Amino acid sequence: MAYDFEFLKVSISDQVATVLLDRPKVNALNSQVFSEIGRCATELQYDDSVRAVVITGGEKVFAAGADIKEMAEATPVMVAKIISGAQEALTRLENVLKPVIAAINGYALGGGCELALTADWRFAGETAQIGLPEILLGIIPGAGGTQRLPRLIGPAKAKEMIYSGRFYDAQTCLKYGLVDKVVEGDPANVIAEAQKVAKIYASKYPPFALAMAKRSINNGLNCSLVDGLALEAQSIALCFSTEDQKIGMKTFLEEGPGKAKFTGK
Repeated sequence: MAYDFEFLKVSISDQVATVLLDRPKVNALNSQVFSEIGRCATELQYDDSVRAVVITGGEKVFAAGADIKEMAEATPVMVAKIISGAQEALTRLENVLKPVIAAINGYALGGGCELALTADWRFAGETAQIGLPEILLGIIPGAGGTQRLPRLIGPAKAKEMIYSGRFYDAQTCLKYGLVDKVVEGDPANVIAEAQKVAKIYASKYPPFALAMAKRSINNGLNCSLVDGLALEAQSIALCFSTEDQKIGMKTFLEEGPGKAKFTGK
C-alpha cells in the first residue's frame, strides 16, 4: 500500500500501523483531511501486513476540531457535502476490521473527538481534554458525535457533553466510559502503550476471527436482535473456513486453552 497522504503519516512496525495526523498547528480537520482518513482506512483494511492500528495526533494535540474557516461562510448545501464526506470517511475507519486504538494527547475536540469515537478503544494522557463544543458555535456535532457518543456512554451523559460544549479531563472521560485507559507520565507513553496493546492483538490473536467479532459487534449494534444473531451465526460459520480455527481447536484439545500459535490464515 502506498499510504501517500499530505496530512497523514503512516508507519508500520510489528504488523501495527501507526497513523499520525500531521496538519500543524492543531490538526484541524478540513475536507482534505477527512478524505485522506477515508482513503487511508480503505488501504488499512486491505493491507494484509497490518493487523492492528493506532491513530494519534502526536504528543501535543490529537485534533482540535473541524476547520472553522472552511465552514464559517458555507451554505447549507456546502455543509451537507462537507458533512457527508466526513461521515463517510469516519464510518470507513470505524469499519476497518482490525483492532484500532486512538492514542489521545492534548485536545480531542469536535471532529477530533468524533474521530476518536470510531476506534475500538481510546487511551488518553493525563492532560488530555476531550469534548464536543459545537453548540458554542450555534451548531451541533455532524461527523457522528450525536450518534456514536450516546451508543458508547449512554444518552444522558452524551446529552450533557453535547448540550454543554464543555471540555472534559481524562479522568472524567474514564469515569464516563469515553476513555478506556489513562496513561500517566510523558505524552509519548500514551502512544507507546497503544502500540504495545495493538502489537499483542496483531501477534497473538487470529485476524479473521477478530474481524468477524468486530463486524458482528459493530453491525449488530445497528440492527434488531434477531438480525444481529443471524449475523453472528454467519460470522462464526465463516471462521470455520480458516486454518486458525483448526489450529485453535486442535491445540485446545491437545494442550489446553491459550496455547495456540495462529498463522493468520
